[in-house]
Amino acid sequence: MHRLVFVVLLVLFPSVVPAGEPGAPPLLLANVYRDDIDLDQYWVSEKLDGVRAWWDGEALVSRSGNRFNAPPWFIEHFPPVQLDGELWMGRGAFERLSGAVRRQIPDDAQWRGIRFMVFDLPSSPATFDRRLQRLREMFEEIESPSIALVEQFRVADRDELMDVLDRVVAGGGEGLMLHKGSSLYTAGRSDDLLKLKVYEDAEAVVVGHLPGKGRLAGMLGALVVETPGGQRFRLGTGFSDEERRDPPPLGATVTYKYYGKTRRGVPRFASFSRIRNEM
Repeated sequence: MHRLVFVVLLVLFPSVVPAGEPGAPPLLLANVYRDDIDLDQYWVSEKLDGVRAWWDGEALVSRSGNRFNAPPWFIEHFPPVQLDGELWMGRGAFERLSGAVRRQIPDDAQWRGIRFMVFDLPSSPATFDRRLQRLREMFEEIESPSIALVEQFRVADRDELMDVLDRVVAGGGEGLMLHKGSSLYTAGRSDDLLKLKVYEDAEAVVVGHLPGKGRLAGMLGALVVETPGGQRFRLGTGFSDEERRDPPPLGATVTYKYYGKTRRGVPRFASFSRIRNEM
């Protein structure tokens, strides 16, 4: 039964990227939510704090185009079609997850706590409404604890959307994603996919280290970072003591969170989140 279903899927969605082909996968990327969008057009799901991954039909690939060294048993029952999703260990577990998926020799015990959470079917030429329907049909036939479909649902209005956001954040989640039902899967950033969080986040490159004082003497006090637009500012909070002893190196890209910007365009209350996973 499974073999027949997968053969049909290959006929419907034949454009599978060969495993090991160089180059980053053509990912659909999110813009930031705005109040002026028509919520009736969007599906809503939880924004998972995981590591973005692309199943190319044979292997799991990172956003940079490198293979994740997943154990063979983990991917054994994955379908032979492209899938877009996140490797995930649960809320608040990003650091453990990142360490597990970056290992050259996979640790079976760690990978048994990971699931590939699928949210899109990139090779389908259909709208997201239809892609989601296909995914739901597909996952009725997949029997594997390693892979699952992200729950997608509708909300009636902005008040309900904000209520859902509050519940997710109160439970330790990051926020929400909104996916336009009529959209096609197109690489790049657009309003077809939106992220909604209680704070904003962005990336910057480390251009300097400032020494710590007092309790932090001998460790990192703050990073000096530069945004893609050339804005420089300090990141002095959000670090563990371990990260202060071994800070992100010069040239590393880091993710930080902030709450709006000053008149000069400097992020308010910016704090370090993590080194971007470059795998």
